[in-house]
Amino acid sequence: MKRIIPALIVLAIVGLGAGTMWWLWKKSQKPPVVAKTEAAEVKDIVKKTVATGAIVPREEVELKPRVSGVIEELYLQAGAVVKTGDKVAKIRVVPDAAALQRAESGVAAAKIAFDNAKRELTRAQQLYAQGVIAEAELQRYKTDLALRQQELGSAGSGLTIVKEGATRGGPASNVVVTATVDGMVIDVPVKKGQSVIESNNFNPGTTIATVANMGDMIFQGQVDESEVGKIKEGLPLAIKIGALEKETFEGKLEYIAPKGKAIDGAIQFEIKASITPKAGVFIRAGYSANADVVLAKREKVLAIREALVQQKDGQSFVEVEVAPKQFARRDVKLGLSDGIWAEVVSGVTDKDKIKQPANAGPAAMKGGPGGRPGGPPRGR
Repeated sequence: MKRIIPALIVLAIVGLGAGTMWWLWKKSQKPPVVAKTEAAEVKDIVKKTVATGAIVPREEVELKPRVSGVIEELYLQAGAVVKTGDKVAKIRVVPDAAALQRAESGVAAAKIAFDNAKRELTRAQQLYAQGVIAEAELQRYKTDLALRQQELGSAGSGLTIVKEGATRGGPASNVVVTATVDGMVIDVPVKKGQSVIESNNFNPGTTIATVANMGDMIFQGQVDESEVGKIKEGLPLAIKIGALEKETFEGKLEYIAPKGKAIDGAIQFEIKASITPKAGVFIRAGYSANADVVLAKREKVLAIREALVQQKDGQSFVEVEVAPKQFARRDVKLGLSDGIWAEVVSGVTDKDKIKQPANAGPAAMKGGPGGRPGGPPRGR
């Protein structure tokens, strides 16, 4: 018994050591590498560039007052639909002190001249009755009185215009701001009681309201200088508006600025594009939007992920499974690419299993560029 127990202990120690060595060896072994494969798919490939911008009316008209003063009445608010000639606001004139003084002096001078002409006519009539002067001389005094009366009336009207902005009994076009085009009032930046300045040669004047045709909207955005050389007028656009996430609008590129502007340290070129409206969808001015400018498009073509394509000596090729776990090189000719998927012109079919290179990464899910939702890449 005394010899058996030590022997068992030695056997246990040896067995433990052997088991440990086997476990360490097993752990150091790498699992066999199983090559993953994918197959070509039939897809629509769209090569595009993205422009950021906003939705604006094609034409906006700012309504300005013809006289300076204070807003007495506002007849409309933003959102109202107007026709040409509709009243927008009424201005109460605050006369300029110097202009008022000049007008009052003009009235006083015209009154003095009128009174003098009236006295001269009375005296001429007495002399004519006595036969001292001829009828032609009398007629000259009558004409002079009529002219002085006209001057007095004009001076009085000028004083009324300076005080009230319009003549009594005449049209109040100077003090009433009216719409000059048909459309919708999209902005009223002033309030009742606010002072406004007339539009003249030296001042653009205060904007009373902005009217636009909301049925003719355009996309106005910016394109980076690295992309502007790839686009041209007439290209189709897919316009996505941030506030209308479920809607995509079709458009056509109409304008590319001939000169770029430095914005945030980069040269940007302005573009404009028409928008095809949709029934029942109202587009508000100022919506932020992105436009995908379609440079080229291929529909229902065989395509593979560009990550599967390898290059050697200027030739594109892929590795195709020819037997279980055996792959052979096959040259391919590629067509249009969107940066992720490339059109296959020749070289492989949708039946071929294409090996994923080590740096290819997994296939994307459908709903993105390709692959299947929630599943592994195609093949093994």
